[in-house]
Order: sequence, then structure tokens, then C-alpha cells
Amino acid sequence: MKIMRLTGIRRMEMMEIDPPSLSTDSDVLVRMKTVGVCGSDIHYYVTGRIGTQIVEFPFAVGHEGAGVVVDIGARVSRVKPGDRVAIDPAMSCYECDQCLMGRHHTCRKLRFLGCPGQAEGCLSELIIMPERNLYPIPACISFDQATLAEPLSIGLYAVRQSEIRPSHAVGILGFGPIGMGVLLAARANGVDRTFVTEKITARLSLAEVSGAVLALNPDREDPVARIAASEPLLLDVVYECCGQQEAIDQAVDLLKPGGRLMVVGIPEIERLSFAADKMRRKEISIINVRRQSGTFQPTLDLLAAGRLRADRMVTHRFSLSECQSAFEMVAAYSDGVMKAMIDIG
Repeated sequence: MKIMRLTGIRRMEMMEIDPPSLSTDSDVLVRMKTVGVCGSDIHYYVTGRIGTQIVEFPFAVGHEGAGVVVDIGARVSRVKPGDRVAIDPAMSCYECDQCLMGRHHTCRKLRFLGCPGQAEGCLSELIIMPERNLYPIPACISFDQATLAEPLSIGLYAVRQSEIRPSHAVGILGFGPIGMGVLLAARANGVDRTFVTEKITARLSLAEVSGAVLALNPDREDPVARIAASEPLLLDVVYECCGQQEAIDQAVDLLKPGGRLMVVGIPEIERLSFAADKMRRKEISIINVRRQSGTFQPTLDLLAAGRLRADRMVTHRFSLSECQSAFEMVAAYSDGVMKAMIDIG
């Protein structure tokens, strides 16, 4: 079968390897149909690492995906051959202290698709997944929507962790796919007063048609002054979705006393700093968001019900052989790209 692997910094190569086979009674063989290019994939492509997670080449990334079941283990009952499925890339042990507390996303033995030292990614024709990680999708959900369920579930998880209410005013700093997922989840939860900052013009337009009250470029105008003009009491929750220090500083200024700062983006630096005096005087809570927990099926349900409308997120399509072009485009934020989708097979 064909698999696309990183072979060095900003280098990818198509390889031919033996197809995987079922090794346990709970294994499922899936033929991949679509894979989304995520910002974390780009970190590995451009720098070869995220923090202490360092790529050993060659290595396949990719964790947002959907496909069709080909074969199943003897004890599999959740899915059957021919089923169209969305893939949850986080393979938890369900036995450690974290899993027993319901924190499967911080499992001590977590294996995550496309994560160095854990599991190769899904940029391949066939993959093996545990039955628990596969979610059958109804006919009304496309392979694109099923693939987007992974980043959208992070947005829904962030919104749930922030405990927002329809009366709240919220800010979303950084409008990539995760920021868009947060906006769509907030809107699905009845929040109307949503404010977005983003430096890419095409994404600002997308934020506006997706329901943002105001979308502005922080390089061209002062986001704190502009948003404060609309919300004099400032914001209840701010979701920092771009991993930038300047966005953290803006978030602190934008939050009202007692507000919540949700750190969702993956920082490009090892340390973030906070204005201690402002944080203390406002009594701002900081909540880190680590992927998602318990929101994958709810995300699929919202998609099926039409309450999450994410079709506008997919802006570009590539074949498996064109992966490097896709990764270069996303890394450069060129041509107004939001989500590049890889069509496989």
C-alpha cells in the first residue's frame, strides 16, 4: 500500500509498504478516504517537533480522517465492513488513573495518530484502529464533515470547559480551523456576541459569514479598544487559538474581572508569560485545553443535525501524491487556505 511519510524537515516521500493486518480481536482495518492537514502536522513538517515530541524520520503524520471499514476482528461489534466511519485519533488505555477519572485525553499510555513515539499517522491507504476509536456516520454526513469532526470536537470541548452561557460575550484570538471550531461551537450553544481577531484577510471574511459580530486584524487596529467600544464591560471568556504571546497579552486586557482565559493554541515558544498584576486584580482563571474529551460523538450529532455548519472550512483539496504541496501551502498560509483536505484512493 502507499503511505506518505516525512523524511526530513520540509521533505515528504511516498513509500510502498506491506498493508497492515489485524493483530487483536478488537482491531479494525480502515481504507482511508480523506485526511485533513492540521497545524500540529505543520509543526512536525517545518520543525520536526512539538516540545519534547521529536520526529524520527521517516514518519507519517496525519490524525484527522475518515474512511470505510474493510475488515474487523472477531470481537468487534461497533462497526462492520462497508461502514463509513469517522476516526478519533486518540487511543487511550482505559485502565490508568486518568482514564478511570474520565480524562481519556491525558491517558498515561495514550497513543495518538501521527504523534512521534506513539503511532504513525493516517496519510496512507489503509490503517488499523481499535474499534473504540471508530464512529459510524449516517448518510447525511460527508467524509469531509467526518474528518472535520476531530478539530471541531476540540472547539466544542473548549467551549464546554469554559462554561459559557448564551448571555456571555466571548473573544476568539486566531481564526484557523480550531478558532473556527470554537466559534461554531459557541454559536451552537446560543452565544451571539462573538469577537474574532485574525491577521489573514480571507479568514476575517470567513469569520464574519460564520457569525462573528466583529472580525478584525490586530496588526491594523487595536483589538482591545475596538472590542471594548462594543463591550464596555469587556468579555466573559477569551479563547486564545493561535499560540502567540501577543494574543495572550490581548486576552488579559480583553477579559472582565472574573473572566476565563482558555489557552487552546499550540505555542511556538517554550514559555508564555502573563501580566501578573492584571491577572491578580481581575482574578482571571487560566484553563489549558488539551485536545478533546467526550465531545467526538456530540460533534458528529451536531453535524448530523445541521447545528454545526463547517463546510466552509475546507478551502483546498489535494491527492495523496500532492501532500507536500498541501503542507507547503498550509505552512505559508497562502492562497487564503483554511483547511487543506487530502483525498486518498
